[in-house]
Amino acid sequence: MTVKQAVRQQYQAIVDLAQSKAEDVRVPAEGWIRTVRKALGMSGAQLGKRMGHTRARVAQAEKAELEGGVTLKSMQAAAEAMGCRFVYAIVPPVTVENVIIEQARKKALATIGIASTVQESRTQQEVARLMNELIYQMPSDFWEDK
Repeated sequence: MTVKQAVRQQYQAIVDLAQSKAEDVRVPAEGWIRTVRKALGMSGAQLGKRMGHTRARVAQAEKAELEGGVTLKSMQAAAEAMGCRFVYAIVPPVTVENVIIEQARKKALATIGIASTVQESRTQQEVARLMNELIYQMPSDFWEDK
């Protein structure tokens, strides 16, 4: 195993752990700011005061969250004002390894499709071989869909 592969495995472990913890977490229909605020029994005016903003600014932040326009800084400030911790993550729907395997399968099938000289009976075998090679070597064009 190369140093590059070992480092990639360490990153994969971090992402896989986050993926497993966040698997069932979904954004509430009203967004996190409003949902947590209501769970705490806090009014918009009270949250605004704790943040050094107006109630209207809190309403704007809650709307921006629902529309996807809220900033990480605003989410952090709202969380802290409610005595909470703001957490965000980018996680794949499955393990990182499975995302890589699927990409290797796409690339292998595209390559095999181009090489029409491969007989049908050997196609699956060749796809598996090429996938393993792609996963091991991880060429620079691995994530290019061509």
